[in-house]
Amino acid sequence: MSRNNEKHWSNVEYLHQTTSNPNIHIKGQHSYYSDAWTGSFEHSVVRYLYGDEYSRQAWEPQWEIDQLYVGDYVCIGAEAVILMGGNHTHRMDWFSLYPFLEHITQAYQGKGDTHIGDGAWIGMRAMLMPGVCIGEGAVIASGAIVTKDVAPYTVVAGNPAKVVKQRFSQAIIDRLLALNIYQLPTEQFNAIQAALCSNDIDFLEDSLKNWLA
Repeated sequence: MSRNNEKHWSNVEYLHQTTSNPNIHIKGQHSYYSDAWTGSFEHSVVRYLYGDEYSRQAWEPQWEIDQLYVGDYVCIGAEAVILMGGNHTHRMDWFSLYPFLEHITQAYQGKGDTHIGDGAWIGMRAMLMPGVCIGEGAVIASGAIVTKDVAPYTVVAGNPAKVVKQRFSQAIIDRLLALNIYQLPTEQFNAIQAALCSNDIDFLEDSLKNWLA
């Protein structure tokens, strides 16, 4: 076997090259999954009740299928799980949690689409519950179970995941978000890479101005 085909943390899977599920939407060409110990992102990470390849062929969906949106420059660690499909037909407000086929449509409760913002980092073995929104530049710690939305440039950890800290002050976060760096054309984004690889917001803003000058 060629070394290029060996499973290793450094041999990542670029999502735009491998994802074919029409319910999974990948922005850009830089987001990756570190598939060192599992199958592909589409078959190992994204867990659908309805909506994966098997269920799309086997059944006619009885409700709207949740969509997954993954931004650009997203890093997803090995063995992470993105759980899709609402409550998976287990109604906690009913006396029985069992998904009886006779009442399966009523048993399902959707949670909405799941969004992972540009530049986010999903740690190894983290789990995103259905319908959450992960903000730009957010960090989900290894093993965290995310049940609520995560604000941009915020670090969360634990079960259920709670805020550990903000990566930067709120003032800097506001300035970062105003720059819309992940909406820039590739040429411009690459031109300011040195500023992106720093924590100097003035340097980043000046680099953008200089490029446009």
